[in-house]
Parts: sequence; structure tokens; C-alpha cells
Amino acid sequence: MPVHYELGARPDLEHVVLITLDRPEAKNACDLEHFHQLAQAWKRFESDELAWVAIFTGVGRSFMSGADLKTYVPEITALAKELQDGTATSVNGYALSDGTDAVLRGTKIYKPIIAAINGPCVAGGMEMLGGVDIRIAAEHATFGVLEPARGLFAGGGTTVRLPRQIPFAQAMEFLLCADQIDAQRALQMGLLNAVVSEDALLDKAFEYAARITKNAPLAIQATKRSVLEGLKLDMREAYRNEARISREVFATEDAKEGPRAFAEKRPPRWSGS
Repeated sequence: MPVHYELGARPDLEHVVLITLDRPEAKNACDLEHFHQLAQAWKRFESDELAWVAIFTGVGRSFMSGADLKTYVPEITALAKELQDGTATSVNGYALSDGTDAVLRGTKIYKPIIAAINGPCVAGGMEMLGGVDIRIAAEHATFGVLEPARGLFAGGGTTVRLPRQIPFAQAMEFLLCADQIDAQRALQMGLLNAVVSEDALLDKAFEYAARITKNAPLAIQATKRSVLEGLKLDMREAYRNEARISREVFATEDAKEGPRAFAEKRPPRWSGS
């Protein structure tokens, strides 16, 4: 199974799931099957009531390097006319949406996601990073939006999300220069939360997960929901949306039972608005 889903990978963190992309022979690049499996892993996490936080990483010294150019691109280009006409909805039995779902484009997952970046984070890896909340990198990790150097366009969300997540000038350096940037520079630019040694990477990711899961899970999900939805709105409407979410949270039966019960209850799945 190229994508592993391990709930309770550490016994003391039963509500943390570790999702691992395991395709070292292709440096963790994805073809249609692997994009599908990764998309399914995110859907499983979203619907899994026991999973409150996810950590994503790759095997070996590879994080995620996007589409496998040897297989994925020929599979897609074979349907170029149908894709242009809008008549294609699947490729060889796989949904076209698997690619964007795999890299968290347009996600409505309101549970926290942590990235443990253990190698090059380029192409689809950078696209996915935009949908991740906490980012920890090993010292040897590198980052880049390299598509322009190859005459390609990064269409998985990076051109939309990156300028909203780090300072504009830093985002444009990423997007227009198509350089590979080391982990310390990425940290300085505001892309990362921490840079650690390779041996400490997963420990640091689980440390962040522990800090999150000690809080009330329903409140955490509501907080992330407010942030993601607020980014799509002007300030006034974002405040109104925040108030709506607040009313929904405090109208739940769990909240009515008091703070301790509220903190200990499993959160429901948010349907969004």
C-alpha cells in the first residue's frame, strides 16, 4: 500500500493519525493510482471521528514531488481534447478530482494537519503545503515552485494560497524565480514553523500534535473553520461568519454540559457553510 494510514501510531497520542506516502522508487511522485490513494486518505481522515489531527510525511528522504512525469503526464495528455472540451470526468477509472483532492486544493477539512517535510518539497508537495496548518522541516529539506522553469503552470493552488500565507514579496520570489530554497531560508520567509534535525523530525511533529490534542477538539475544528472560511470573505463578512460559528459551537449539547464535558466530547464533522 503506497499510502499508509496509521491511527494511534504513538500509543500516547491515540487521536493522531500518521499518513505516509510510500513510493521511494519514484521519489514519492504520484501517478493516477497514488493520487487516488492519497485523496482517499484525506477523505478517511476527514470522516474518522477518532482522528483529530493528521501528520503527513514521506518515506526515506523524499516528501512529495508531485506528479510522476513518466506516467501521470502521458495519462493526462492522452485525454487532452476531452479535458479541453470538459467532457472528461475520469482517466482510466480515476476521478480527475483526485489530483487536486490529494494536494488539499479547496479543502474543507477543518481538523489540523501537520507536515513533516523530510526531503524536497516541490511541485505537488508545495501545492499540498498550502493546505497544511503546521509545517516542520528537516534541515536538508528544500522547497520550490519549479514549474515555470519547465514551461509549466503550478495549478494546484499555490498561486492562490502562497501570497495569502507569507508576505507578498516573498511569495513572488517563490513563484517567479523558480529557485530551490533551503529549509532555513523557507523558515525566514514564513513558510515553516520549525526546522529540526532529520532524526528529530517526527518527534517534533508529534509534539505539535500533542499540543493541539490537549485542547477541546470541537473548538479546534471551529477555529480552523473560521480561519479558512474567513480568508474567502471581506473583513466585515468574516466577522459575521465567525459569530455564526460561535453560535453553532455554543448551541451544541456538548457545550451546554459545561467546559469539561465540552472538552472531552468527540467533535462532530463540520458540514461547512
